[in-house]
Amino acid sequence: MKHTILWVAAMLLAMSGTLNAADKKKPVENSGQGQYVRCIAFYNLENLFDTIHDEGKNDYEYLPDGGMKWTSYKYENKIKKMGEAVAALGTDYDPRGAACVGVAEVENIGCLYDLCAETNNTYGRRYKPILQEGPDRRGVDVGFLYDTVLFKPTKVNGFELKAHYADGGEIKTRLQLCVSGYLLGDGKPEKIHIIVNHWPSRYGGELSSRPGRDTAAMLCLKICDSIYAKEPQAKIIIMGDLNDDPYNHSCKDVLKARKHRDEVEPKGFFNTMWQILDNGTGSLAYNGGWNLFDQIIINEPLMNTKLESGSWTYWKPQIFNKPFLTVQEGKDKGTPLRTTKGGVWQNGYGDHFPTMIYLIRKK
Repeated sequence: MKHTILWVAAMLLAMSGTLNAADKKKPVENSGQGQYVRCIAFYNLENLFDTIHDEGKNDYEYLPDGGMKWTSYKYENKIKKMGEAVAALGTDYDPRGAACVGVAEVENIGCLYDLCAETNNTYGRRYKPILQEGPDRRGVDVGFLYDTVLFKPTKVNGFELKAHYADGGEIKTRLQLCVSGYLLGDGKPEKIHIIVNHWPSRYGGELSSRPGRDTAAMLCLKICDSIYAKEPQAKIIIMGDLNDDPYNHSCKDVLKARKHRDEVEPKGFFNTMWQILDNGTGSLAYNGGWNLFDQIIINEPLMNTKLESGSWTYWKPQIFNKPFLTVQEGKDKGTPLRTTKGGVWQNGYGDHFPTMIYLIRKK
């Protein structure tokens, strides 16, 4: 089911941590000392296209005779790389890996079935995919992978964004995918809601393209309001490639996602990634600097659940920038090892690092 929510962008004009070294040296205090750990992740897969043309999609660049010379060999290598990365998410604290992984820049559900087959058959995972086709001009969508033993989806909605460029042209962009379901195992099943996003790009410049992302933030708020109307203490996670940093207008002023926990009001939002960026670490590199577009934002009920209650509560964030995902030498050392760069195939992973949060509950 798709819900379309319309806002006029002009209305918006009226609206004015990764694990640090100390964390890595500490014992895993939340596994083995009376607490369970669960990982929730997001990963921009950098143009996960298959080699077959999908009618109505501008996927010509990723065909065997297209600009990227996108052959079956390259596609299969891309799937292997993505499968390796996805299977490793969360394993610093839970050998089962991530319970849920929101993904972006995927052409179709078939690509996600191929990715799940790789993670499941090669690495012993148990993922299934969810994807709803949206109106994006390039034909990429957001999606969702879930471990069938650790999560059970009960409701999936795709929300279409209606927004316009400064010149009046309509923005054709990705759906916001809301997956509601239950975290399973390690205690009583508990409901959460995860909204996967890939907000409009900065095409034409950050300032001129800002209304599109501000409108996306408003749509996200509307989705949260609809959840709260039925579940006043719902636990909500907003994740995705927002094409903005935590301090940008869409996140700071529209969503009002705060940097510090003590700034979060009831039913407000905490940006788990803001302090990580302040410490000089990002999820993608641009012009010699870091951005952290791949954000995970949680609502106040998830942040403030007391551990003694036996329910899932927020613990900590992480940018998954392991050595195998990074360039190891040269001027780009330390940045994501990309699939392609400047039109040249690098046989890497992607241009974004995965991001994640960990939840904990008392045994």
